[in-house]
Amino acid sequence: MKGRIKWVQDVMFVAESDSGHGIVLDGAPESGGRNLGMRPMELVALGVGSCSSYDVVTILKKARQEVTACEAEIEASRVDATPAVFESIHLHFVVTGKSLNEAQVKRAIELSADKYCSASIMLKNGGVKITHGFEIVEA
Repeated sequence: MKGRIKWVQDVMFVAESDSGHGIVLDGAPESGGRNLGMRPMELVALGVGSCSSYDVVTILKKARQEVTACEAEIEASRVDATPAVFESIHLHFVVTGKSLNEAQVKRAIELSADKYCSASIMLKNGGVKITHGFEIVEA
């Protein structure tokens, strides 16, 4: 995996992935930015949520569950020190589908957390407390 980060101005950067996609990162005005993009740590938290969401949907589809939507709500907290690393991240999944099996949904989230989600496991091994919850919505 490769990528590149280009400085635009002030504290604004454009990150480009090797797969050809880009995203703008910027700081808050009090940090010298113009609030025109995500903060880097927001991107890290969203990376964990999207990595785990990918796993959950893929696992449920392989289990022949009729998933029609999946949303991960993320709540992260950081320590009040420098560096301001994450101390905890909570992922709450709202999984929508037809006749979804609760045990299958729970198992998909556990497999992601314990075996498949590289981003989540990497942070957990670094001391971040990562928790999960879910609800099922009938389609």
